[in-house]
Amino acid sequence: MAESSGSEYQEQFSCPICLDPLKKPVTIPCGHSYCMRCINDCWGQKYQRPPYHCPQCREIFTPRPVLKKNTVLAEMMEKLQKISIQTASCSQEECYVECDVCITEKNSAVKSCLQCLASFCETHLQPHYQSPAFKKHKLIKASTHIQENIPDNNCLHHGKPLDIYCQDDRQCICYLCMIDNHKGHSVVSVETKLNDEKNVLRETQVKCQEMIQQRERCQQDLNDAVKSFKISAQEVLEDCEKVFSELICSLEIKYSEMKDLIRSQEKNEINRAETLHKQLDQELTELRLRDEEIQKLLIADSQVHFLESFVCVLPTFEDMPNIIKYPHLSFKNISIPPFNLVLEKIWQQKRTKISQEVSNVHVAEPPEPKTPCEFLKYLCYLQLDPNTASKTLILSDVNRKAINNSVAQQYPDHLERFDWYCNVLCRESLCDRCYWVVECSGDDCAIAVSYKRIGRKGKSEDCRLGFNNNSWRLSRYNQKFSFIHDRKQVNLPAVCCSRIGVYLNHRAGTLSFYGVSDTMTLIHRVQTTFTEPLYPAFAIGVGSTITIKE
Repeated sequence: MAESSGSEYQEQFSCPICLDPLKKPVTIPCGHSYCMRCINDCWGQKYQRPPYHCPQCREIFTPRPVLKKNTVLAEMMEKLQKISIQTASCSQEECYVECDVCITEKNSAVKSCLQCLASFCETHLQPHYQSPAFKKHKLIKASTHIQENIPDNNCLHHGKPLDIYCQDDRQCICYLCMIDNHKGHSVVSVETKLNDEKNVLRETQVKCQEMIQQRERCQQDLNDAVKSFKISAQEVLEDCEKVFSELICSLEIKYSEMKDLIRSQEKNEINRAETLHKQLDQELTELRLRDEEIQKLLIADSQVHFLESFVCVLPTFEDMPNIIKYPHLSFKNISIPPFNLVLEKIWQQKRTKISQEVSNVHVAEPPEPKTPCEFLKYLCYLQLDPNTASKTLILSDVNRKAINNSVAQQYPDHLERFDWYCNVLCRESLCDRCYWVVECSGDDCAIAVSYKRIGRKGKSEDCRLGFNNNSWRLSRYNQKFSFIHDRKQVNLPAVCCSRIGVYLNHRAGTLSFYGVSDTMTLIHRVQTTFTEPLYPAFAIGVGSTITIKE
Protein backbone atom coordinates (compact mmCIF):
# COMPACT_ATOMS: atom_id res chain seq x y z
CA MET A 1 0.00 0.00 0.00
CA ALA A 2 2.82 2.39 0.95
CA GLU A 3 4.64 1.51 -2.24
CA SER A 4 1.65 2.23 -4.45
CA SER A 5 0.87 5.49 -2.69
CA GLY A 6 4.50 6.56 -2.84
CA SER A 7 4.69 5.86 -6.55
CA GLU A 8 1.43 7.76 -7.03
CA TYR A 9 2.86 10.81 -5.25
CA GLN A 10 6.07 10.53 -7.25
CA GLU A 11 4.08 10.67 -10.47
CA GLN A 12 2.23 13.76 -9.25
CA PHE A 13 5.48 15.55 -8.30
CA SER A 14 7.43 14.80 -11.45
CA CYS A 15 8.91 17.48 -13.69
CA PRO A 16 6.84 17.77 -16.93
CA ILE A 17 10.07 18.38 -18.88
CA CYS A 18 12.47 15.66 -17.69
CA LEU A 19 9.70 13.41 -16.24
CA ASP A 20 11.88 12.69 -13.18
CA PRO A 21 11.09 13.66 -9.58
CA LEU A 22 11.47 17.40 -9.06
CA LYS A 23 14.97 18.60 -8.19
CA LYS A 24 15.21 22.08 -6.70
CA PRO A 25 11.55 22.66 -7.61
CA VAL A 26 10.44 26.13 -8.70
CA THR A 27 6.89 27.34 -9.33
CA ILE A 28 6.31 29.86 -12.12
CA PRO A 29 3.50 32.51 -11.99
CA CYS A 30 0.91 30.30 -13.78
CA GLY A 31 1.19 27.71 -10.95
CA HIS A 32 3.10 24.91 -12.73
CA SER A 33 6.26 23.52 -11.14
CA TYR A 34 9.54 22.40 -12.79
CA CYS A 35 13.11 21.54 -11.95
CA MET A 36 15.01 24.80 -11.81
CA ARG A 37 17.57 23.53 -14.30
CA CYS A 38 14.92 22.22 -16.73
CA ILE A 39 12.93 25.45 -16.93
CA ASN A 40 16.10 27.58 -17.21
CA ASP A 41 17.33 25.37 -20.08
CA CYS A 42 13.92 25.59 -21.75
CA TRP A 43 13.78 29.40 -21.55
CA GLY A 44 17.45 29.64 -22.55
CA GLN A 45 16.80 28.21 -26.03
CA LYS A 46 16.58 30.56 -29.00
CA TYR A 47 12.91 30.01 -29.85
CA GLN A 48 11.93 30.87 -26.27
CA ARG A 49 13.38 34.36 -26.24
CA PRO A 50 11.18 36.70 -25.33
CA PRO A 51 8.32 36.47 -24.68
CA TYR A 52 8.55 33.45 -22.35
CA HIS A 53 5.74 30.93 -21.94
CA CYS A 54 4.87 27.95 -19.79
CA PRO A 55 5.65 24.62 -21.51
CA GLN A 56 2.34 23.21 -20.26
CA CYS A 57 -0.39 25.89 -20.43
CA ARG A 58 1.50 28.19 -22.88
CA GLU A 59 0.79 31.28 -20.72
CA ILE A 60 3.09 34.15 -21.80
CA PHE A 61 5.27 36.07 -19.30
CA THR A 62 6.87 39.42 -20.00
CA PRO A 63 9.50 39.97 -18.68
CA ARG A 64 11.10 36.63 -17.80
CA PRO A 65 9.98 35.53 -14.31
CA VAL A 66 12.56 35.43 -11.52
CA LEU A 67 12.86 31.80 -10.34
CA LYS A 68 13.12 30.91 -6.65
CA LYS A 69 13.23 27.51 -5.00
CA ASN A 70 9.85 26.29 -3.72
CA THR A 71 10.79 25.22 -0.20
CA VAL A 72 7.49 23.45 0.49
CA LEU A 73 7.82 21.26 -2.57
CA ALA A 74 11.47 20.62 -1.82
CA GLU A 75 10.63 19.33 1.69
CA MET A 76 7.86 17.12 0.27
CA MET A 77 10.26 15.63 -2.27
CA GLU A 78 12.73 14.80 0.52
CA LYS A 79 9.98 13.04 2.52
CA LEU A 80 8.84 11.09 -0.56
CA GLN A 81 12.40 9.97 -1.16
CA LYS A 82 12.67 8.68 2.43
CA ILE A 83 9.31 6.89 2.11
CA SER A 84 10.37 5.19 -1.10
CA ILE A 85 13.62 4.01 0.54
CA GLN A 86 11.72 2.62 3.59
CA THR A 87 9.18 0.94 1.35
CA ALA A 88 11.91 -0.69 -0.68
CA SER A 89 13.61 -2.01 2.47
CA CYS A 90 10.31 -3.30 3.90
CA SER A 91 9.45 -5.09 0.69
CA GLN A 92 12.85 -6.73 0.73
CA GLU A 93 12.27 -7.90 4.32
CA GLU A 94 8.87 -9.31 3.51
CA CYS A 95 10.18 -11.19 0.53
CA TYR A 96 11.91 -13.59 2.92
CA VAL A 97 10.08 -14.79 6.05
CA GLU A 98 11.47 -17.64 8.16
CA CYS A 99 9.37 -20.59 9.27
CA ASP A 100 8.60 -20.41 12.98
CA VAL A 101 8.49 -24.24 13.35
CA CYS A 102 11.85 -25.16 11.80
CA ILE A 103 14.46 -25.74 14.55
CA THR A 104 17.86 -26.34 13.00
CA GLU A 105 17.85 -24.81 9.53
CA LYS A 106 15.17 -22.17 9.02
CA ASN A 107 13.27 -22.61 5.79
CA SER A 108 11.45 -19.86 3.98
CA ALA A 109 7.80 -19.50 5.07
CA VAL A 110 5.07 -19.53 2.41
CA LYS A 111 2.02 -18.75 4.60
CA SER A 112 1.21 -17.08 7.90
CA CYS A 113 -1.76 -18.11 10.08
CA LEU A 114 -3.84 -15.38 11.74
CA GLN A 115 -5.10 -17.81 14.42
CA CYS A 116 -1.72 -19.40 15.24
CA LEU A 117 0.09 -16.05 14.80
CA ALA A 118 2.95 -17.92 13.17
CA SER A 119 4.49 -18.47 9.72
CA PHE A 120 5.04 -21.90 8.18
CA CYS A 121 7.14 -23.40 5.44
CA GLU A 122 5.63 -25.73 2.88
CA THR A 123 6.33 -28.81 5.07
CA HIS A 124 4.98 -27.48 8.37
CA LEU A 125 1.97 -25.94 6.66
CA GLN A 126 0.52 -29.32 5.69
CA PRO A 127 -1.42 -29.87 8.99
CA HIS A 128 -3.42 -26.71 8.19
CA TYR A 129 -4.50 -28.40 4.97
CA GLN A 130 -5.02 -31.91 6.32
CA SER A 131 -6.18 -31.69 9.96
CA PRO A 132 -9.82 -30.68 10.67
CA ALA A 133 -8.63 -28.81 13.76
CA PHE A 134 -6.97 -26.19 11.52
CA LYS A 135 -9.74 -26.12 8.93
CA LYS A 136 -11.15 -22.77 10.05
CA HIS A 137 -7.76 -21.08 10.45
CA LYS A 138 -7.19 -18.18 8.10
CA LEU A 139 -3.97 -18.22 6.06
CA ILE A 140 -2.38 -15.16 4.46
CA LYS A 141 0.79 -14.48 2.48
CA ALA A 142 3.90 -15.00 4.60
CA SER A 143 4.62 -11.80 6.53
CA THR A 144 6.65 -10.70 9.53
CA HIS A 145 3.84 -8.23 10.48
CA ILE A 146 1.00 -10.66 11.21
CA GLN A 147 -0.39 -8.53 14.07
CA GLU A 148 -0.95 -5.60 11.68
CA ASN A 149 -3.32 -7.77 9.65
CA ILE A 150 -5.43 -8.56 12.72
CA PRO A 151 -5.48 -5.34 14.83
CA ASP A 152 -8.98 -5.87 16.28
CA ASN A 153 -9.47 -9.57 15.73
CA ASN A 154 -7.92 -11.01 18.90
CA CYS A 155 -9.08 -11.10 22.50
CA LEU A 156 -7.22 -8.58 24.69
CA HIS A 157 -7.25 -11.00 27.64
CA HIS A 158 -6.40 -14.31 25.97
CA GLY A 159 -4.91 -13.34 22.62
CA LYS A 160 -7.30 -15.70 20.84
CA PRO A 161 -9.46 -14.82 17.83
CA LEU A 162 -12.79 -13.15 18.55
CA ASP A 163 -14.79 -15.66 16.51
CA ILE A 164 -17.77 -16.10 18.93
CA TYR A 165 -20.63 -13.65 19.55
CA CYS A 166 -22.38 -13.54 22.94
CA GLN A 167 -26.01 -12.60 22.32
CA ASP A 168 -26.70 -11.93 26.02
CA ASP A 169 -23.88 -9.40 26.43
CA ARG A 170 -23.89 -8.37 22.75
CA GLN A 171 -20.13 -8.56 22.24
CA CYS A 172 -17.51 -10.61 20.39
CA ILE A 173 -15.51 -13.06 22.52
CA CYS A 174 -12.98 -15.86 22.13
CA TYR A 175 -13.62 -19.48 23.12
CA LEU A 176 -11.76 -19.02 26.42
CA CYS A 177 -13.99 -16.06 27.32
CA MET A 178 -17.00 -18.27 26.59
CA ILE A 179 -15.71 -20.82 29.12
CA ASP A 180 -14.71 -18.30 31.80
CA ASN A 181 -17.00 -15.23 31.84
CA HIS A 182 -19.82 -16.15 29.45
CA LYS A 183 -20.65 -19.65 30.58
CA GLY A 184 -24.30 -20.54 29.94
CA HIS A 185 -24.83 -17.53 27.69
CA SER A 186 -26.48 -17.78 24.29
CA VAL A 187 -23.65 -17.69 21.75
CA VAL A 188 -23.29 -18.03 17.99
CA SER A 189 -20.37 -17.75 15.66
CA VAL A 190 -19.35 -14.26 14.60
CA GLU A 191 -19.86 -15.27 10.98
CA THR A 192 -23.45 -16.43 11.68
CA LYS A 193 -24.23 -13.24 13.61
CA LEU A 194 -22.64 -11.16 10.90
CA ASN A 195 -24.76 -12.83 8.22
CA ASP A 196 -27.91 -12.36 10.31
CA GLU A 197 -27.15 -8.70 10.91
CA LYS A 198 -26.34 -8.19 7.24
CA ASN A 199 -29.67 -9.78 6.29
CA VAL A 200 -31.44 -7.42 8.70
CA LEU A 201 -29.47 -4.52 7.29
CA ARG A 202 -30.38 -5.56 3.74
CA GLU A 203 -34.05 -5.61 4.72
CA THR A 204 -33.63 -2.18 6.29
CA GLN A 205 -31.94 -1.01 3.13
CA VAL A 206 -34.86 -2.29 1.03
CA LYS A 207 -37.30 -0.43 3.28
CA CYS A 208 -35.11 2.65 3.11
CA GLN A 209 -35.05 2.49 -0.68
CA GLU A 210 -38.82 2.02 -0.74
CA MET A 211 -39.22 5.08 1.49
CA ILE A 212 -36.88 7.00 -0.80
CA GLN A 213 -38.95 5.99 -3.81
CA GLN A 214 -42.18 6.92 -2.03
CA ARG A 215 -40.84 10.34 -1.13
CA GLU A 216 -39.44 10.86 -4.61
CA ARG A 217 -42.88 10.04 -6.02
CA CYS A 218 -44.46 12.30 -3.42
CA GLN A 219 -42.00 15.04 -4.30
CA GLN A 220 -42.79 14.62 -7.99
CA ASP A 221 -46.51 14.63 -7.26
CA LEU A 222 -46.01 17.76 -5.16
CA ASN A 223 -44.13 19.44 -8.00
CA ASP A 224 -46.91 18.48 -10.40
CA ALA A 225 -49.51 19.72 -7.90
CA VAL A 226 -47.71 23.06 -7.51
CA LYS A 227 -47.47 23.40 -11.27
CA SER A 228 -51.15 22.55 -11.67
CA PHE A 229 -51.95 24.87 -8.74
CA LYS A 230 -50.19 27.80 -10.42
CA ILE A 231 -51.84 27.05 -13.77
CA SER A 232 -55.30 26.84 -12.19
CA ALA A 233 -54.69 30.09 -10.27
CA GLN A 234 -53.63 31.81 -13.49
CA GLU A 235 -56.68 30.44 -15.32
CA VAL A 236 -59.03 31.68 -12.59
CA LEU A 237 -57.34 35.10 -12.63
CA GLU A 238 -57.74 35.23 -16.40
CA ASP A 239 -61.42 34.26 -16.06
CA CYS A 240 -61.82 36.86 -13.34
CA GLU A 241 -60.15 39.49 -15.50
CA LYS A 242 -62.36 38.50 -18.42
CA VAL A 243 -65.54 38.70 -16.32
CA PHE A 244 -64.67 42.09 -14.83
CA SER A 245 -63.46 43.40 -18.21
CA GLU A 246 -66.74 42.33 -19.76
CA LEU A 247 -68.59 43.92 -16.85
CA ILE A 248 -66.66 47.17 -17.26
CA CYS A 249 -67.19 47.06 -21.03
CA SER A 250 -70.89 46.35 -20.54
CA LEU A 251 -71.20 49.24 -18.08
CA GLU A 252 -69.39 51.54 -20.47
CA ILE A 253 -71.74 50.48 -23.29
CA LYS A 254 -74.78 50.98 -21.07
CA TYR A 255 -73.44 54.37 -19.99
CA SER A 256 -72.84 55.30 -23.64
CA GLU A 257 -76.37 54.17 -24.56
CA MET A 258 -77.87 56.18 -21.70
CA LYS A 259 -75.72 59.17 -22.60
CA ASP A 260 -76.75 58.96 -26.27
CA LEU A 261 -80.41 58.60 -25.27
CA ILE A 262 -80.29 61.69 -23.04
CA ARG A 263 -78.25 63.73 -25.52
CA SER A 264 -80.52 62.72 -28.37
CA GLN A 265 -83.62 63.70 -26.44
CA GLU A 266 -81.91 66.90 -25.35
CA LYS A 267 -81.04 67.75 -28.96
CA ASN A 268 -84.50 66.96 -30.25
CA GLU A 269 -86.20 69.04 -27.61
CA ILE A 270 -83.78 71.95 -28.05
CA ASN A 271 -84.36 71.88 -31.83
CA ARG A 272 -88.07 71.79 -31.20
CA ALA A 273 -87.71 74.67 -28.74
CA GLU A 274 -85.70 76.69 -31.29
CA THR A 275 -88.36 76.08 -33.93
CA LEU A 276 -91.04 77.11 -31.46
CA HIS A 277 -88.95 80.13 -30.53
CA LYS A 278 -88.83 81.26 -34.16
CA GLN A 279 -92.53 80.70 -34.52
CA LEU A 280 -93.19 82.78 -31.41
CA ASP A 281 -90.90 85.52 -32.75
CA GLN A 282 -92.95 85.66 -35.96
CA GLU A 283 -96.22 85.70 -34.09
CA LEU A 284 -94.91 88.40 -31.76
CA THR A 285 -93.86 90.49 -34.75
CA GLU A 286 -97.30 90.19 -36.34
CA LEU A 287 -99.06 90.89 -33.04
CA ARG A 288 -96.89 93.93 -32.31
CA LEU A 289 -97.64 95.29 -35.81
CA ARG A 290 -101.34 94.74 -35.22
CA ASP A 291 -101.01 96.40 -31.80
CA GLU A 292 -99.39 99.47 -33.40
CA GLU A 293 -102.15 99.68 -35.99
CA ILE A 294 -104.79 99.48 -33.27
CA GLN A 295 -102.97 102.17 -31.25
CA LYS A 296 -102.86 104.49 -34.26
CA LEU A 297 -106.56 104.04 -34.91
CA LEU A 298 -107.37 104.75 -31.31
CA ILE A 299 -105.62 108.10 -31.40
CA ALA A 300 -106.68 109.12 -34.93
CA ASP A 301 -108.71 112.40 -35.19
CA SER A 302 -110.59 111.48 -38.34
CA GLN A 303 -113.72 109.54 -37.53
CA VAL A 304 -114.22 108.62 -41.21
CA HIS A 305 -110.69 107.16 -41.39
CA PHE A 306 -111.26 105.20 -38.16
CA LEU A 307 -114.45 103.63 -39.42
CA GLU A 308 -112.99 102.77 -42.79
CA SER A 309 -109.81 101.27 -41.28
CA PHE A 310 -111.43 99.48 -38.29
CA VAL A 311 -110.22 95.90 -37.98
CA CYS A 312 -111.14 93.88 -34.93
CA VAL A 313 -109.83 90.43 -35.97
CA LEU A 314 -106.46 89.15 -34.67
CA PRO A 315 -104.20 86.69 -36.58
CA THR A 316 -104.96 83.00 -36.07
CA PHE A 317 -102.17 81.04 -34.32
CA GLU A 318 -101.72 77.49 -32.98
CA ASP A 319 -102.28 76.78 -29.31
CA MET A 320 -99.51 77.66 -26.93
CA PRO A 321 -97.13 74.71 -26.15
CA ASN A 322 -97.43 72.75 -22.92
CA ILE A 323 -94.23 74.20 -21.53
CA ILE A 324 -96.22 77.17 -20.48
CA LYS A 325 -98.61 74.98 -18.51
CA TYR A 326 -95.81 72.81 -16.95
CA PRO A 327 -92.81 75.08 -16.43
CA HIS A 328 -90.94 72.66 -14.05
CA LEU A 329 -90.80 69.71 -16.46
CA SER A 330 -87.07 68.60 -16.87
CA PHE A 331 -84.60 65.70 -16.75
CA LYS A 332 -84.35 66.13 -12.98
CA ASN A 333 -87.47 64.05 -12.60
CA ILE A 334 -85.76 61.05 -14.22
CA SER A 335 -84.54 58.58 -11.55
CA ILE A 336 -81.34 56.67 -12.38
CA PRO A 337 -81.20 53.39 -10.35
CA PRO A 338 -78.17 53.14 -7.98
CA PHE A 339 -76.42 50.39 -9.95
CA ASN A 340 -73.40 50.53 -7.64
CA LEU A 341 -75.56 49.52 -4.67
CA VAL A 342 -77.13 46.71 -6.68
CA LEU A 343 -73.70 45.45 -7.78
CA GLU A 344 -72.35 45.76 -4.23
CA LYS A 345 -75.23 43.70 -2.90
CA ILE A 346 -74.69 40.99 -5.51
CA TRP A 347 -70.95 41.03 -4.84
CA GLN A 348 -71.44 40.66 -1.08
CA GLN A 349 -73.71 37.67 -1.67
CA LYS A 350 -71.17 35.95 -3.92
CA ARG A 351 -67.99 37.10 -2.18
CA THR A 352 -68.48 34.92 0.92
CA LYS A 353 -68.90 31.79 -1.17
CA ILE A 354 -65.98 32.68 -3.45
CA SER A 355 -63.73 33.44 -0.44
CA GLN A 356 -64.63 30.12 1.16
CA GLU A 357 -63.91 28.26 -2.08
CA VAL A 358 -60.58 30.08 -2.47
CA SER A 359 -59.54 29.32 1.12
CA ASN A 360 -60.31 25.63 0.56
CA VAL A 361 -57.84 25.34 -2.32
CA HIS A 362 -54.60 23.64 -1.20
CA VAL A 363 -51.52 22.35 -2.98
CA ALA A 364 -51.45 19.35 -0.65
CA GLU A 365 -54.08 18.13 1.79
CA PRO A 366 -53.35 19.67 5.24
CA PRO A 367 -52.82 17.16 8.07
CA GLU A 368 -55.75 16.17 10.23
CA PRO A 369 -56.04 18.24 13.45
CA LYS A 370 -55.12 16.58 16.76
CA THR A 371 -55.14 19.21 19.50
CA PRO A 372 -58.08 21.43 20.56
CA CYS A 373 -56.29 24.48 19.13
CA GLU A 374 -55.85 22.78 15.75
CA PHE A 375 -59.55 21.85 15.66
CA LEU A 376 -60.54 25.45 16.40
CA LYS A 377 -59.00 26.52 13.08
CA TYR A 378 -61.97 24.86 11.37
CA LEU A 379 -64.66 26.09 13.79
CA CYS A 380 -67.78 27.18 11.89
CA TYR A 381 -70.70 29.32 12.99
CA LEU A 382 -74.00 27.42 12.97
CA GLN A 383 -77.62 28.38 13.55
CA LEU A 384 -80.67 26.14 13.87
CA ASP A 385 -83.25 26.51 11.10
CA PRO A 386 -86.67 27.34 12.65
CA ASN A 387 -88.42 26.14 9.47
CA THR A 388 -87.18 22.58 10.11
CA ALA A 389 -87.71 22.41 13.90
CA SER A 390 -90.31 20.01 15.28
CA LYS A 391 -93.18 21.82 17.02
CA THR A 392 -92.11 20.36 20.40
CA LEU A 393 -88.75 22.13 20.22
CA ILE A 394 -88.18 25.64 21.59
CA LEU A 395 -85.31 27.56 19.97
CA SER A 396 -83.41 30.33 21.78
CA ASP A 397 -80.00 32.05 22.02
CA VAL A 398 -80.19 33.34 18.46
CA ASN A 399 -81.27 29.89 17.25
CA ARG A 400 -78.26 28.14 18.79
CA LYS A 401 -80.10 26.34 21.58
CA ALA A 402 -83.01 23.88 21.43
CA ILE A 403 -85.01 22.28 24.24
CA ASN A 404 -87.78 19.67 24.10
CA ASN A 405 -90.49 20.33 26.69
CA SER A 406 -93.06 18.06 24.96
CA VAL A 407 -95.46 21.02 24.49
CA ALA A 408 -96.39 21.77 20.88
CA GLN A 409 -95.56 25.33 19.83
CA GLN A 410 -97.64 27.44 17.47
CA TYR A 411 -95.23 27.18 14.58
CA PRO A 412 -96.62 27.73 11.07
CA ASP A 413 -96.72 24.74 8.74
CA HIS A 414 -93.72 24.44 6.50
CA LEU A 415 -92.63 21.93 3.87
CA GLU A 416 -89.24 21.48 5.56
CA ARG A 417 -90.55 21.00 9.12
CA PHE A 418 -90.29 17.58 10.82
CA ASP A 419 -93.86 16.80 11.85
CA TRP A 420 -93.29 13.55 13.79
CA TYR A 421 -89.69 13.17 14.99
CA CYS A 422 -88.21 15.77 17.34
CA ASN A 423 -85.54 16.82 14.87
CA VAL A 424 -84.04 20.10 13.69
CA LEU A 425 -81.46 20.95 11.01
CA CYS A 426 -79.02 23.84 10.80
CA ARG A 427 -79.25 26.50 8.13
CA GLU A 428 -75.65 26.15 6.96
CA SER A 429 -74.58 23.54 4.43
CA LEU A 430 -71.09 22.06 4.85
CA CYS A 431 -68.88 20.80 2.04
CA ASP A 432 -65.30 21.08 3.30
CA ARG A 433 -63.42 20.89 6.61
CA CYS A 434 -65.67 22.03 9.46
CA TYR A 435 -65.75 21.67 13.23
CA TRP A 436 -68.45 22.45 15.78
CA VAL A 437 -69.03 21.73 19.46
CA VAL A 438 -72.39 20.80 21.03
CA GLU A 439 -73.24 20.90 24.75
CA CYS A 440 -75.71 18.13 25.61
CA SER A 441 -77.87 17.95 28.74
CA GLY A 442 -80.50 15.36 29.54
CA ASP A 443 -80.63 11.64 28.89
CA ASP A 444 -81.75 11.47 25.28
CA CYS A 445 -80.21 13.42 22.41
CA ALA A 446 -78.43 12.73 19.15
CA ILE A 447 -75.90 14.68 17.05
CA ALA A 448 -76.02 13.99 13.34
CA VAL A 449 -75.32 15.21 9.81
CA SER A 450 -77.77 14.82 6.99
CA TYR A 451 -78.38 15.49 3.33
CA LYS A 452 -81.05 18.11 2.71
CA ARG A 453 -83.24 15.55 0.95
CA ILE A 454 -83.98 13.62 4.15
CA GLY A 455 -87.71 13.03 4.66
CA ARG A 456 -89.68 15.44 6.88
CA LYS A 457 -93.29 14.25 6.97
CA GLY A 458 -94.52 11.16 8.80
CA LYS A 459 -92.96 8.58 11.06
CA SER A 460 -91.21 6.42 8.46
CA GLU A 461 -87.54 5.70 8.91
CA ASP A 462 -86.81 7.96 5.92
CA CYS A 463 -87.46 10.86 8.32
CA ARG A 464 -85.54 9.44 11.29
CA LEU A 465 -81.93 10.57 11.67
CA GLY A 466 -79.48 7.69 11.23
CA PHE A 467 -82.08 5.16 10.09
CA ASN A 468 -81.68 5.88 6.38
CA ASN A 469 -78.93 6.33 3.81
CA ASN A 470 -79.15 10.13 4.00
CA SER A 471 -77.95 10.71 7.57
CA TRP A 472 -75.26 9.72 10.10
CA ARG A 473 -76.07 9.84 13.82
CA LEU A 474 -74.27 9.65 17.18
CA SER A 475 -76.83 8.82 19.87
CA ARG A 476 -76.35 9.60 23.56
CA TYR A 477 -78.86 7.79 25.77
CA ASN A 478 -78.31 7.47 29.54
CA GLN A 479 -74.57 8.16 29.11
CA LYS A 480 -74.33 5.32 26.57
CA PHE A 481 -73.19 6.06 23.04
CA SER A 482 -74.01 4.37 19.74
CA PHE A 483 -73.51 5.22 16.11
CA ILE A 484 -76.30 4.61 13.57
CA HIS A 485 -76.34 4.85 9.79
CA ASP A 486 -78.73 3.21 7.36
CA ARG A 487 -80.36 1.29 10.28
CA LYS A 488 -77.00 -0.27 11.25
CA GLN A 489 -76.05 0.39 14.88
CA VAL A 490 -72.59 0.23 16.50
CA ASN A 491 -72.41 0.35 20.30
CA LEU A 492 -69.58 2.55 21.57
CA PRO A 493 -67.69 2.82 24.88
CA ALA A 494 -69.09 5.30 27.38
CA VAL A 495 -67.47 8.75 27.56
CA CYS A 496 -67.99 10.94 30.63
CA CYS A 497 -68.26 14.22 28.75
CA SER A 498 -71.20 16.52 28.04
CA ARG A 499 -69.45 18.38 25.23
CA ILE A 500 -69.26 16.61 21.88
CA GLY A 501 -67.03 17.91 19.09
CA VAL A 502 -67.84 17.02 15.49
CA TYR A 503 -65.14 17.23 12.81
CA LEU A 504 -66.10 16.84 9.16
CA ASN A 505 -63.71 16.50 6.23
CA HIS A 506 -66.20 16.35 3.38
CA ARG A 507 -63.64 15.84 0.61
CA ALA A 508 -61.82 13.06 2.46
CA GLY A 509 -65.14 11.47 3.48
CA THR A 510 -64.37 11.41 7.22
CA LEU A 511 -66.78 12.24 10.04
CA SER A 512 -65.39 12.16 13.60
CA PHE A 513 -67.02 12.59 16.99
CA TYR A 514 -64.90 13.62 20.00
CA GLY A 515 -65.41 14.06 23.71
CA VAL A 516 -64.14 17.59 24.34
CA SER A 517 -62.35 18.59 27.54
CA ASP A 518 -58.72 19.64 27.95
CA THR A 519 -57.95 16.95 25.39
CA MET A 520 -59.81 15.41 22.46
CA THR A 521 -61.09 11.87 23.08
CA LEU A 522 -62.17 10.10 19.91
CA ILE A 523 -65.58 8.48 20.28
CA HIS A 524 -66.14 7.26 16.73
CA ARG A 525 -64.89 7.94 13.21
CA VAL A 526 -66.65 7.22 9.92
CA GLN A 527 -64.92 6.77 6.57
CA THR A 528 -67.24 7.03 3.60
CA THR A 529 -67.95 9.10 0.48
CA PHE A 530 -70.20 12.15 0.74
CA THR A 531 -71.97 13.04 -2.51
CA GLU A 532 -73.88 16.15 -1.37
CA PRO A 533 -73.45 19.04 1.07
CA LEU A 534 -74.21 18.05 4.66
CA TYR A 535 -76.35 19.84 7.24
CA PRO A 536 -75.72 19.48 11.00
CA ALA A 537 -78.81 17.92 12.59
CA PHE A 538 -80.09 17.06 16.04
CA ALA A 539 -82.67 14.71 17.57
CA ILE A 540 -83.74 15.84 21.05
CA GLY A 541 -85.72 13.70 23.49
CA VAL A 542 -88.19 15.05 26.06
CA GLY A 543 -86.43 17.02 28.80
CA SER A 544 -83.13 17.21 26.90
CA THR A 545 -81.32 20.25 25.55
CA ILE A 546 -78.60 20.88 22.98
CA THR A 547 -76.55 24.07 22.66
CA ILE A 548 -74.18 24.90 19.82
CA LYS A 549 -71.12 26.46 21.44
CA GLU A 550 -69.11 29.31 19.96
